[in-house]
This record gives sequence, C-alpha cells and structure tokens, in this order.
Amino acid sequence: MPLNIRPAAGCAFAQVSLGEVMLRFDPGEGRIRTARSFAVWEGGGEYNTSRGLRKCFGLRTAVCTALVDNEVGHLIEDCIMQGGVSTDFIRWRDDDGIGRTVRNGLNFTERGFGIRGAVGVPDRGHTAASQLKPGDFDWDAIFGTLGARWFHTGGIFAALSASTAELAIEAVRAAKRCGAVVSYDLNYRPSLWKSIGGLKRAQEVNREIARHVDVMLGNEEDFTASLGFPVAGAGPDAGAIDAGAFKAMIEAAVKEFGNFKVAATTLRRVHTASRNDWRAILWHEGRFFESRTYAGLDILDRVGGGDSFASGLQFGFLEFNDPQKAVDFGAAHGALASTTPGDTSMATRADVERQVAGASARIAR
Repeated sequence: MPLNIRPAAGCAFAQVSLGEVMLRFDPGEGRIRTARSFAVWEGGGEYNTSRGLRKCFGLRTAVCTALVDNEVGHLIEDCIMQGGVSTDFIRWRDDDGIGRTVRNGLNFTERGFGIRGAVGVPDRGHTAASQLKPGDFDWDAIFGTLGARWFHTGGIFAALSASTAELAIEAVRAAKRCGAVVSYDLNYRPSLWKSIGGLKRAQEVNREIARHVDVMLGNEEDFTASLGFPVAGAGPDAGAIDAGAFKAMIEAAVKEFGNFKVAATTLRRVHTASRNDWRAILWHEGRFFESRTYAGLDILDRVGGGDSFASGLQFGFLEFNDPQKAVDFGAAHGALASTTPGDTSMATRADVERQVAGASARIAR
C-alpha cells in the first residue's frame, strides 16, 4: 500500500525539517591544517534534505533552526536563501559580542582522496540551535494551519543537547498529530551523546522518537547503537553490511515498531576515499526494494551523500508514492551529490532521472 500522504493542495510546504545549519569550511584538495583559504558552504544533516528537495526537485520546503543575529549568522541565512529553502522559521538569537553564551556552528571538513579518508572537525559548542527547546516553534501553525506533507529530523539534532532531544520528541508528536509523514535519520554520533548521557540516553531518546516515525533511515551502526538491534555480518566500515544482514535487522526492528511504514539505508563499500560501490535498499510493508548498484563510483566529496539519498527517497514518495521509485531516486541523488563539492546536492531532477534510467557519463551537448 502507498504511504498516507496529505495532498499538495492546502499545504504550504512539501517538507519541513528541524535541525542545525552550520557553516562548512572546505579546504578543497588540501588539508585543514595547511589551508590558507577555504570555500564555504552551508550544511546540516536535516537541512540538507530540505535543500535537495527544493533545489533539485523543485518542491517548496522550510527549515526550523536557530542562528545568532550577526554577520556569520546572516551568511548562513544567505546560503539557505540561495538554496531556495524558506527561512520563515529561523529563530534569531541576540549576539553577545564574542560568542561566550551563544554562537553559530562551524564545520571544517576535508574531502579525502585515495587512501586518505575524509576528516570532519566540527566547532559547534554553545550554538543557537543546540539551545532550542520545546515551545520554541508553533507546530500546530506549521503543520496544521500552514500545512506540511512531510516532516524530517534526525539523530544529530536530537543529540545536540538535552533540550533539543526534548524538542525533537515534541516535533514528531505534533507532526503525526497533524497528519504529516514523519521521517527520521538516526545518524548516530557517539561524540555528541557523550556529555548528555551517552549510549543509554541515545537509545532512550531515539526509541521514544521511533514510536512516532513512519520512515526510518540509518545504517547498521545507527540501528544497533541508537535502537539497540544487534546485527550479524557487518563489515569493518560503516555501510559495509551486506543486504541480507540489513534485511534481518530491519525485520527485527519492524516487529517491535509496528508504526514503521518504511526503513531504508545506503549500502556503501569503501575501496578508497575516492572510489566506493554505492546502492540502496528499502523495506516497505513486508517487501524489500533495491536500487541499481553504482559500482566503482568516483567520489569528489562524500559528505552529504546520505542526506541526498534521503531527499531523493522523500521525493519518490511525495511525487509518485512508489517505493521502487523512492529507492531509485534516493540512490541516484546520493550518488550524484558525491560528485560535487559541499554538503548539498548540485544535481538537477533531469540528472537524477537520467541516472535512474541508466544513463552513461558521456558528454551532454
């Protein structure tokens, strides 16, 4: 059966996300420690899905976040506006002058190449988004009065602080109450949970959120660490699990969380930082659907590939309400996002459709 998705008529937004948006500093082909210049991009695990849906697929989206009212905050805002995502729900915080009590998040990220893996150095303590709390957003107005067909958040935002965990729970409950499809990317990061209760708290929060989720996303580490489902047969690298092991884990998860309508992951086998095998698998109401395999995919920048998979998957359901199209569009969009710099996709819908159809990399004239 298809997902129960609200019709576009009467909804101001196809999708709304809740998460932190940081300023990414990219040293290009070099290293952070020796860089003398950086390209800057905006990015955030939850926000990236909204940008992909808007910029690649043309759907109207919004992000719920917080920024400090200073020049860096407005640079991030400008990047968001260039991506076409609505800034109506940004909560602006007063600047204290030096960032002692509140600041904007920064993320220094190397792309990696060959045997040198990608490296991320986040600088996100005391950020405006980490201080968000229940009551900061009028969810009934956003999901009810204005209307949103889909709501997305994730485990990175939930792990920023005790209050963001509480806000994520409040948000998924409100979205479900108002009839939006709820998706959640587990995105387990042990460093984020360390100071707010560790693995035990991560599982408490994520298992509470999971009770309200329709579409659950995550790899084997995410399902194991965040939800407590053991898995056999995983490889040494995140994403190296075989499809059979993932299927067994999902079947265990959906027995406990009967509210899951969809569960999905990318299956990435890392040969080098710049060459991966890439595909995706999706469970929907008792059946598994798999994408084509992008064997030997050349990677320029792997950061955000999973988020672009998530936005392509959301588009497949929002546009066609079809699980096979969802996994195909997700895998293609994630693959394409890995061929360009920055956290967010530079692909077009036509690019994605060509990959879904099996197009080659011959020059387009």
